[in-house]
Amino acid sequence: MTSRFFMSDSESESESSEEEIIREPAGLSAAAYAFSEDEEDTKRIVRSAKQKRYEELKAIIKKIKNHKRVKDMSACFTSFEELTRAYAKALPVVQKEEGGKTPRFYIRCLSELDEFIRASWEDKAGRRNMSKNNAKGLTSLRQKFRKYARDYDADLALFRENPDAPDSDAEVEMADQDEDSDSDNDLMDPSDFKKDSSLPRATKKFVKTSVEDEEDDDDDDDSIDWGNDTEDETSSSDDGGGILSLREKFLKKSTDKDDDAATKKKKKLHRSTKKIEEESDDDDAGWQKVKKGSSMPMEKPKMFGKDDEINVNAVHKKLNEIMAARGKKGTDRKEQIELLHELLNVARENNLGPAIYIKVQFSIIMSIYDYNPSVSDPMKVEFWEKVLLKIDELLDMLIAEPDLSIGEHITEEAESLEKMPYKVRGCVLTIVDRMDEEFIKLLKACDAHSNEYIVRLRDEIRVCAIIDKLLKYEEENGVPSDICRVYLRKIEHLYYKYEPRAAKQAMDELPITEDTSLCEMDKLCKYIYVRDNTDRLRTRAVLCHIYHMSLHDKWYEARDLMLMAHLQETIQHSDLPTQILYNRTMVQLGLCAFRHGNIKESHNALLDIQSGGRAKELLAQGLLPQRQHERTTEQEKQEKQRQIPFHQHINLEMLECVYLVSAMLIEIPYMAAHEFDARRRMISKSFHHQLKNSERQSLVGPPESMREHVVAASKAMRNGNWKQCRNLLLNDKMNAKVWDLFHEADRVRKMLGLKIQEESLRTYLFTYSHVYDSISLIKLSEMFELPHSTVHAIISKMITNEEIMASLDEPTSCLVMHRTEPSSLQSLSLQLADKLYNLVENNERILDQKPFFTRGMQGGGYRDRREKGNWSDRRDRRDNQDHRGRRGDRD
Repeated sequence: MTSRFFMSDSESESESSEEEIIREPAGLSAAAYAFSEDEEDTKRIVRSAKQKRYEELKAIIKKIKNHKRVKDMSACFTSFEELTRAYAKALPVVQKEEGGKTPRFYIRCLSELDEFIRASWEDKAGRRNMSKNNAKGLTSLRQKFRKYARDYDADLALFRENPDAPDSDAEVEMADQDEDSDSDNDLMDPSDFKKDSSLPRATKKFVKTSVEDEEDDDDDDDSIDWGNDTEDETSSSDDGGGILSLREKFLKKSTDKDDDAATKKKKKLHRSTKKIEEESDDDDAGWQKVKKGSSMPMEKPKMFGKDDEINVNAVHKKLNEIMAARGKKGTDRKEQIELLHELLNVARENNLGPAIYIKVQFSIIMSIYDYNPSVSDPMKVEFWEKVLLKIDELLDMLIAEPDLSIGEHITEEAESLEKMPYKVRGCVLTIVDRMDEEFIKLLKACDAHSNEYIVRLRDEIRVCAIIDKLLKYEEENGVPSDICRVYLRKIEHLYYKYEPRAAKQAMDELPITEDTSLCEMDKLCKYIYVRDNTDRLRTRAVLCHIYHMSLHDKWYEARDLMLMAHLQETIQHSDLPTQILYNRTMVQLGLCAFRHGNIKESHNALLDIQSGGRAKELLAQGLLPQRQHERTTEQEKQEKQRQIPFHQHINLEMLECVYLVSAMLIEIPYMAAHEFDARRRMISKSFHHQLKNSERQSLVGPPESMREHVVAASKAMRNGNWKQCRNLLLNDKMNAKVWDLFHEADRVRKMLGLKIQEESLRTYLFTYSHVYDSISLIKLSEMFELPHSTVHAIISKMITNEEIMASLDEPTSCLVMHRTEPSSLQSLSLQLADKLYNLVENNERILDQKPFFTRGMQGGGYRDRREKGNWSDRRDRRDNQDHRGRRGDRD
């Protein structure tokens, strides 16, 4: 049976196809305009939560039925998971509307799905022919369904008793509505495409034309897309009458553009009239347009009525009402801040006294802190500016009211907001501490190399000014424990800052009476040493004090304070931020020792930080990449919170360079002195690692990185070439990378050059002493460009420490060698003898522990054999016994 939309002959088919080809480039069809126009005219339908949730469930159930029909197990499993999630969302509606009873259509779906899974699982032949994805999806669906259906066993059993019973009335109505909507959405039913042969041709024409007359305005998209149906019917008739000419068939209809233009014009007119109606409605009835988002606009609660008496008690009561909503779900935090500002204005308008002002101001600050719900995320910049302003105002109020006391020790019942002396419950220290934490979080959230970081860092001036105000207030009104807390807060903003005047004072270029950061740190820290009762504040104060003195080259004072505090023994019991501060202090102490030329002390201070290759992590200056999931996401988040801001960082390349140079100046002379010693110990593992890496390379080019420069300098020092060693460490490239970062860089470079000359002299004597019978000190002084007194002192110290076997001949200024050092062959022989001795000792120890290793497993053991004598003694005894036996035979 041919469709009524197609011609009966070949001409009609070619005509319809040509019409479709011609209409495609026209852009948007008129049906789209007609649909958008209808969409504007339709009113918004408000549905209940039950309807929304149930429609969502039924849509998913429909998808599951389709997947079951085509046996797409993977898609069926995905849809089942989607169904369980959707039902979990609908549970509150089910509890409210159905009294907790599971809807019957949902149970029906579960029952049908159960039967489908069982049938599919029992069909072994079908399972074998399944694709890999479908087989996996069936297994996962079966496992997930069996686990999920346990909660609905009773409902499923009840359903299976009477599966043909209808669903509830409400569900039936909703199903009918769904069917109606489905029938409305089905624009083209398959039966519409069939010819109805029962009706005569004239009747069909009449019916069609009447329908078109009724739906002319609504369904003009049909007339545009499909043309005139009466003409199609006429052309498709059996008689062949009314056939149009070929020219008319293939020409594009002139009415299409006109219809499109008319539709656009109608839409513009409709929009303009709609705007006019809205404006007239606003003017006449005073309606308020609601913004997208909340369904009901929240009306601000009024502070007080017209006739209410506004006094301290009323304002305090209203303050408690506002703050009672703090932290509750659904509370508008921004509105809460606005209400508190309005309450403060009301209190000031009625002159209710400073106590209530401070109480409300305190609540405003806490509400601003609460605006950011996440503890790890920083505040918004506008709220940060606002909180700084409010804290500054609060401290000004407190300083202006000496008779007012504020603290956590004051209970709510003991508060006095009306009469003097005023008492307010609250802790200003907590507010300032939180402000400092938020400042650190803001800095860490910025890109350290951007202008934004510099802009935020300028706020430290305001933060320090607030801390100074609090310090002034607490010194007048606070207790020693609170003063110690404020002092430590000030110390933590001061200890890492370098002050040139303080450095001059440390070098005795400025009088001690001058007020510098060293004097201020000394005053603040000593107060905490005496008055603090908690170990944490005292420990942090000591570490900050040592750090600041090390930064300003007060090496001996910083070293003595570190040794007297005995922090090395107890620091592992401290909290993590304090341990990080200890690591930073030890690094700064090591750098200070290096600047003073104390190479061994510098190496010992930096050894623990640099030995594991985790300096960045130990100093809280960044996270190393995860190796085999060493830390969880939560641990990584906590470590990120412990990171210090960028402006407090210590340069890691400079730190590593100082450590490697210190190790070189210690290790190279030691290696030369113990070249043939089998028991030679390793002083610096990381330095040896760099040397071995360099030795493994088949082709070594000129040094480029800092490590390559240090390794090349070490090789030159090992050969006694001190000039090359110095040039490799002190050049423009190394100056830019490392040495220019030091304060007074020229003094550091001069010290380092002198140390290279001295250690190169020691290395030369260790390496080539067996070649000489005597060496002239004057010649050594010329070789290494050192003063004669310095050469004499170095050699005398080496002789005293028995590092070389020699003596000084004063009249000739010569070093006379005693030739007690073994030669190379002798040294190797001694090493072999030591190794053989160790091997014998180990074997004897093993045999002593296991005495059953004897002949026949009886008695004795190695110890017994050793006690009986050696093998020669036993052989002599056996020979004597044989000789006595033969003589007895002769007798």
